Amino acid sequence: MANTFKVVTKSSVATSSGSPTTIYTVPNATTSIVLALLIANKHTSSIKVTVQIESDTASGTTGGGANNATVNVIKDVHLDDGTSLELMSGQKYVLMTTDVLKIYADNANLDVTLSFMEIT
Repeated sequence: MANTFKVVTKSSVATSSGSPTTIYTVPNATTSIVLALLIANKHTSSIKVTVQIESDTASGTTGGGANNATVNVIKDVHLDDGTSLELMSGQKYVLMTTDVLKIYADNANLDVTLSFMEIT
């Protein structure tokens, strides 16, 4: 198995909860470990941010055998102008094949940096 460290950056995000920006989708035959997610507000006022993990993969016996669901990592968190928020720092999130990390906000003026490791 190969371990590859990667980074994904986005320089604007969706402003609709109905069509959030996809930051990352786990490729086939891959497990990904999210190491850090940094969100920076480059607007002149506060922005409300939501980050989601969209998953329909099987949760195994610990979840009763049911599939995972779409969940909020953060929901409607206010990020003051000129500040940043680092999520998942010191924590690890395991994403399986087809899992998707998404973001939306009430203003598109965000920079997003995702650091992760793919295990193939």
